Amino acid sequence: MSAFPDRIPLGRSGLRVAKLGLGSSFKAPTRSYLEAFERGVNYFYWGSIRRSQMGDAIREIARDRRDDLVVVLQSYSRVGPLLRHFVERGLRRLGLDRADVLLLGWHNKPPSRAVLDAALELRERGRIAHVALSTHHRRLLPTLLDDETYAIWHVRYNAVHRGAEREVFPSLAGREATKRPGMVTYTTTRWGHLCDPRRTPPGERTPTGTDCYRFALSHPQVDVALAGPADAEQMKQALAALDAGPMDDAELAWMRRVGDHIYGGDRRAALLDGR
Repeated sequence: MSAFPDRIPLGRSGLRVAKLGLGSSFKAPTRSYLEAFERGVNYFYWGSIRRSQMGDAIREIARDRRDDLVVVLQSYSRVGPLLRHFVERGLRRLGLDRADVLLLGWHNKPPSRAVLDAALELRERGRIAHVALSTHHRRLLPTLLDDETYAIWHVRYNAVHRGAEREVFPSLAGREATKRPGMVTYTTTRWGHLCDPRRTPPGERTPTGTDCYRFALSHPQVDVALAGPADAEQMKQALAALDAGPMDDAELAWMRRVGDHIYGGDRRAALLDGR
């Protein structure tokens, strides 16, 4: 298989991004984020848990190469003024005058008018460029397909939780990249469970982080898979997925067997799957 492309259009946002994105909630060192950026990774998700390691990397990159970086701020706020405060505080902390994406986090029904108005005001003022939406209620997203308020969707997808294959991805099929939301997936290793040999079915190889990212990125409707590396080694595994490229049919089938085994052995799996 060939490597994944260096940059792709992220749906109707018009942003050009690498296939791998990075989250801020874990503890990879700053130098690893800088190395990832030099490899072309530019979707930096400054989420609800904001580690200084990523923040330091964003500030360093932004000094000279701000236009090459895509910074995502997330807010769980359901109150318009608090949303504005959250964005302004995040920008101050990073030393930026704008975020490329504001992610409205964990909305299992459409965001309120007050929240949307606050987000759109921030966009009009140039404090954000695009609005994204994340949800655990996957069936919500296809109902918003033609709502151009949202340039990007975030949804959970991995070899254990594959419901997006039924409930989200088909709505994007057949649409030009510039005429649909960008598709970003998260929880790619299923909180590390896919890489835990104690959870692997007998006779099967335990996936690595590289395998997990390749699995998610092999789906044609997935634009970006988020990684949350906890250390330099995990960052290397994530970056290795970019060179390894998509999985073949045999590899995909193996990942699904491992995922099905984990799903079947976890009584909480259906709840965690957003059902």
